[in-house]
Order: sequence, then structure tokens, then C-alpha cells
Amino acid sequence: MSGMSDADVQGQISHMIAFIDQEASEKVEEIDLKAEEEFNIEKGRLVQQSRVQIIDFYDKKVKNVELQKKIQNSNMQNNARLEILRKKEEYVKEVLDEAREQLKKVAKENPEEYKRLLLRLIMQALARLIESKVMIRCKREDVQMIKNSIPSLVKEYKELLKGKYALDLVVDEEKFLSQEICGGVELHALSGKIVVVNTLDERLKLVSEKMMPKIRETLFGTNPNRKFLD
Repeated sequence: MSGMSDADVQGQISHMIAFIDQEASEKVEEIDLKAEEEFNIEKGRLVQQSRVQIIDFYDKKVKNVELQKKIQNSNMQNNARLEILRKKEEYVKEVLDEAREQLKKVAKENPEEYKRLLLRLIMQALARLIESKVMIRCKREDVQMIKNSIPSLVKEYKELLKGKYALDLVVDEEKFLSQEICGGVELHALSGKIVVVNTLDERLKLVSEKMMPKIRETLFGTNPNRKFLD
């Protein structure tokens, strides 16, 4: 450098400094561009990840709402179905209660018809028992009527069984059937070991159970879900 002047040395130094500055500026710009690119890539990745999470979150929310809606609708339908069934049962009960009230009126309004009905009930029960000694239990107000009918009942019983069996028929005058029942009798044999209940209430119960499908069809129409008919 002995041949270079101070000005030349200073110029070279300035040139080197400018080159370094330029190279540094380019490096900084390159780093900035790369950093921005990586930032944008990472930002895009995070945004996409968040979008997927948000979509998944709201998909689950929507599915949960739809499931709750289905459960609610199902519960409402079941409750409505149960309420309809309850109302139908109440209506059937009302119809049977009305029939029971009509039976109660028979004894009061048509005593001759009630007497014939009562004697038929006694003969039915006797035919089921086939016992030689039978006690009839009835409502208090029916005692005398039945006592008066015993000879004709015994005669009919013997004719029915062609005289093969004797019959000792008595009426219980100590214990009576409830005043709440419509009428009818209980027949006791073998010291009460065998009892045949043949009250009007029991007959109504048996008939209503047997005819319940028909009663429901008459009241509510044919059930579309019923596959088989009795």
C-alpha cells in the first residue's frame, strides 16, 4: 500500500463498507422475506386449523341440537300417545260405568225381569257346582224373593240333571252381598271351600273383557296397527 495515497485507501475502505452494507441489506431483506413467508405459511396453517376446529365444533353443536330435537319430538309423541290411550281408557271406563248403572236400575225399575235374571244366575252357578248342599248369598233385599223361589229352583235343577243329584238349597240370612253391587248371587259349597261368584258385576266384567276389542272398535274405529283379528 506504500504506493497508494491516503485518498485511495479511504476510497477503497468506503467501497468495502458500501459492499458490506449492500450485502447486509440484501441479507436482511432475504431474511425478512423468508420470515414473512414462513409467517404467512404458519398463519395460514393456524387459520386453517382454527377453521377446521370451528367447523367441527359447530358441526357437533348442530348434531347435538338435531339429536335433542329428535329426542324431544319422540318424547312429545310418546306423551301424546300415552295421553290418547289414557283418554280412551277413561272413556271405556265411563261406558262400562254407565252399563253398570243401567244394570242397577233393572232391580228397581223392572223387578220381574230382575227376578228372572237372578234365577238364571243361580241355575248357572248350580250347574257349575253340581253339589248336594249349597248356600246362596245375596243382597239383603233379595233374600225373601230367592227363598220363595227355592222349590222351583230345586225342581228345575233335578230336571236339568235328570234326577241324578239331590239338592239341599238354602239362603244365607246372616251375611249379605255388598249394597254397592248391581245384584246377583254367590253360591257356597263344602262349608265355603268352593265359591261361585255370579253377580251382575262379575258378569259385566267377564263380558267386557271378552268383548273389549269389539268395544274399542265400536268406540274408536279399527286400529290400523292391528295385524290380526280375533
